[in-house]
Amino acid sequence: MPGYLLRNNKGELLVKSLEMLEIAVKAADSKRAEDIVALNMEGISLLADYFVMLTGSSERQLKAIVTAIEDAEEEKGVFVKSIEGKKGSRWILMDFGDLVINAFMSEERDLYQLEELWDQAPKVDVADWITAE
Repeated sequence: MPGYLLRNNKGELLVKSLEMLEIAVKAADSKRAEDIVALNMEGISLLADYFVMLTGSSERQLKAIVTAIEDAEEEKGVFVKSIEGKKGSRWILMDFGDLVINAFMSEERDLYQLEELWDQAPKVDVADWITAE
């Protein structure tokens, strides 16, 4: 069952991976990320429980989305393990361990088509975490 429990270096219970996903989706949505897709990777990849793909309309917006996700996760005691491509990039990957975020500009998302690469992974319904505008 997805949603493994995370512990800090003292063994204290932190946040479930599903909760990490919700935090990230809401933070991305707060910065107007587009086309947010979450995939349940359990049993498909050993890398993470969830992969998220989202699109920003400019490099500036992409940076704001990434910063919002990082800040929101940190508020709950979840810290990013690594960020690839942060400065001046059109594809930023955030690795939280059980959660991997792929933030793209639309051209890069169309080019790499990660949703097709992982098409056997079921989509997670994130509609309740996104505000309709």
